[in-house]
Amino acid sequence: MPTPTDLLKPTTWAGMIFSDGRREAATTAPVVEPATGAELGRLGIAGIDDLSAATRSAAANQRDWAAQPFHERAAVLRRAGDLFQRYASDIQHWLIREAGSIPGKAAVETETAAQECFEAAALASTPPGVLLPTAYDRLSMTRRVPVGVVGVIAPFNFPLVLSIRSVAPALALGNAVVLKPDSRTAVCGGVALARIFEAAGLLEGVLHVLPGGADIGEALVTDPLVPVISFTGSTGVGRRVGELAARHLKRAHLELGGNSALIVLDDADLEAAVGLGAWGSFLHSGQICMTTGRHLVHESLVADYVSLLAAKADALPVGDPATEEVALGPIIDAGQRDKVHHLVTSTVEAGAELAAGGSYRELFYRPTVLAGVAETMPAYAREVFGPVAPVLSFREVEEAARLAAADEYALSLGIVTADAARGLALAERIPTGIVHINDQTVGDEAVAPFGGLGASGTGSRFGGAAANIEAFTETRWITMQHRPATYPF
Repeated sequence: MPTPTDLLKPTTWAGMIFSDGRREAATTAPVVEPATGAELGRLGIAGIDDLSAATRSAAANQRDWAAQPFHERAAVLRRAGDLFQRYASDIQHWLIREAGSIPGKAAVETETAAQECFEAAALASTPPGVLLPTAYDRLSMTRRVPVGVVGVIAPFNFPLVLSIRSVAPALALGNAVVLKPDSRTAVCGGVALARIFEAAGLLEGVLHVLPGGADIGEALVTDPLVPVISFTGSTGVGRRVGELAARHLKRAHLELGGNSALIVLDDADLEAAVGLGAWGSFLHSGQICMTTGRHLVHESLVADYVSLLAAKADALPVGDPATEEVALGPIIDAGQRDKVHHLVTSTVEAGAELAAGGSYRELFYRPTVLAGVAETMPAYAREVFGPVAPVLSFREVEEAARLAAADEYALSLGIVTADAARGLALAERIPTGIVHINDQTVGDEAVAPFGGLGASGTGSRFGGAAANIEAFTETRWITMQHRPATYPF
């Protein structure tokens, strides 16, 4: 078993691909720290041949893994959960350095990873089917069986959580997994999982980790040995994944972008609402699909809300989370930073007021508050994926419902009110996959189904026993009778 000092040391994975054990890669790429630009190590980058070899190996080993007694599969998942907790500090180190996470966010990821494994362990002993009524003299039943090989494509923002939430349940239910993490966070979103499951005793050849570019993602989606794809990422790429999967008659579980609204009703506690709005928009520099992208505030509160939110934004420290106590770390790379800044500046040019922020140093973007926005302004109408809080006022509850629903995304919704029943009634009028009354829009639990509607994805496809079983198994109809049936000819 790895010691705490070598679980994720660069010397244990330099130039490696975690497929068929560990193998030297023909191509390597630097692991870069966004806060400093420093090279932290080099990691193997998979090619198309590596992907093909991985899917063949996964298919070949999956049946042996599925045939293992359920309690043995569950034990592997429980050991993995224990190891995520035991080596949390090692993994958090990489979440901070490689993904730009602040320590608190990194700690949430490692604990969530452990909980995902513990909850997945329980899936192994879930009753596999039901008895059906039948008009004939036979036994009729359904049985849930593994799909075979699950392809998982995960993004950079919560790299550990957004990998493990598909990997753990898929494994527990008897599948093999080929994971393509984002190449920018392939250590904490890929190598960490490979090393943990290796130490937990997972059968060799059942989990493959292949960092790579879009070519590897496309090859994974189209590979004939992979019947199910679990994708988390942008809506644009998700549409492409869905199209390719449909063309190859595969199931694709798509968890995509968001532009979630926080509605602050006229009876809301103002200071509490501001605290929720700041956390929802600025956590991890807004690089979360559930980030509060639109603040809809009643006209009687909006002036004070903007003032308090701007003051809070101005007071938040931004910097290197590895060396400073900060609230916001870096944007993942210059391309993403420039996209954020363009949306902010074009919104100000369109007539919005820059109440706070709107500036950056290197990859450190100041938390930004935009007041007086209109529905058509870029930072309001589009997913920013940065620490930006556009504020729009409303007069009547009907207007708030219309504004919140008038968006192609439908992932999460927060409503702040002194009357929780009033908030729930309002939520019924706004289609989203997730609703939080008296909380902001960012939240996830291993026991809860997660997913969005519309441009945010294909519904709740992760979390909770029912959603995970639906995602990663097939239903087989089985009948059985004492002697062969007879027919007229």
